[in-house]
Amino acid sequence: MDNNWKTIIWQQFGAAIDMLENAIAACPDKLWGDRSRTSEFWYIAYHTLFFLDFYLSDSPEGFAPPAPFGLEELDPAGVLPERVYTKDELKTYLEHGRKKCRATISALTDEKARQRCRFERPDVSAAELLLYNMRHVQHHAAQLNLILRQTIDSAPRWVSKAKCKLDDK
Repeated sequence: MDNNWKTIIWQQFGAAIDMLENAIAACPDKLWGDRSRTSEFWYIAYHTLFFLDFYLSDSPEGFAPPAPFGLEELDPAGVLPERVYTKDELKTYLEHGRKKCRATISALTDEKARQRCRFERPDVSAAELLLYNMRHVQHHAAQLNLILRQTIDSAPRWVSKAKCKLDDK
């Protein structure tokens, strides 16, 4: 795959990840673990990071998120994690996802991009799964920014390009 296209995909996917990171960082402690909300801030952030990681995997078989996270997110019954994950835990998970995303895009070939992904849902090519995943991250980053705006009347600004380059070490 052309390096120019890889760079473009990374700059936009990375910007979505950066916006998620900024929303997590901006969340006050009082709101982070507020269990009175229907959509808990920490959980939306965790859900987003879990599926970022999951959809950057080659297939669902053998997928395991890093500790301390489990596979509850795949349970059709909608089981929540046993506890509220800390901001630091999710920042570490975000870095894991960012590195995995950069590695996935860097390794993308034309052949790999055209291959059907090995997930039942969505039934798309590997290239389309990257865009699907990016849209999912951006959707929830926007949702978190809305929660911040509604509760503390402040939210992080738009990020136009990833803060780090595709080939940064």
